[in-house]
Amino acid sequence: MKWVERMVSVARRDAPELGLEAIYVAAGSDAARGAVVAPPHPLYGGSMDSPVVNEVAYACFSAEMDTTRFNWRGVGASSGEPSGEAKDADADYGSALDHAALGVPGKLVGCGYSFGAAAAVRVAGRHPRVKQLVLVAPPPALISPDEIAATGKEVLIVTGADDDLAPAGALQSALADSPGVEIVILPGTDHFFGRGLADLARVTSTWLTR
Repeated sequence: MKWVERMVSVARRDAPELGLEAIYVAAGSDAARGAVVAPPHPLYGGSMDSPVVNEVAYACFSAEMDTTRFNWRGVGASSGEPSGEAKDADADYGSALDHAALGVPGKLVGCGYSFGAAAAVRVAGRHPRVKQLVLVAPPPALISPDEIAATGKEVLIVTGADDDLAPAGALQSALADSPGVEIVILPGTDHFFGRGLADLARVTSTWLTR
């Protein structure tokens, strides 16, 4: 299984004539599962080139899933104007999820980092073919722990011990009694993952293949 990136254009749900720039990696001709990975906030430099997004995508690929990561509208070669609105993020995430669902027959995994994690909960959390969510540093200011628990999916949350935007203690307290939710805290890691990328990939791949 060789990591080969292919640039694709994803038609937007809310404007099919416009496209989102995306990178697709096939895990092999017999891959039955797929994953969609959303980047962080588009108004603060968030793109599919984020090292965190790349690590999560590679972890999914290592778990034998086709992976799609994408740029929000107005970022890179994606059409439209950049937006930090939840409704626009949800339309973009849903578009990438529609695209991924066409390529594999089995279950899907919704993934996202920070702002992208919030979109993953809102969109992938309601999709019948999505069975698992991988949420990296989901800020409670953008998505409440109650919304995460209410998805009823298997959920992996990975955050840093030094993350002030997605504080580990607050997430643990709010989700301690939520079945199916696992929280992994990476020591010495903040919201921007200057440290901890290798651990993020290892934890994610192990969780997806267990």
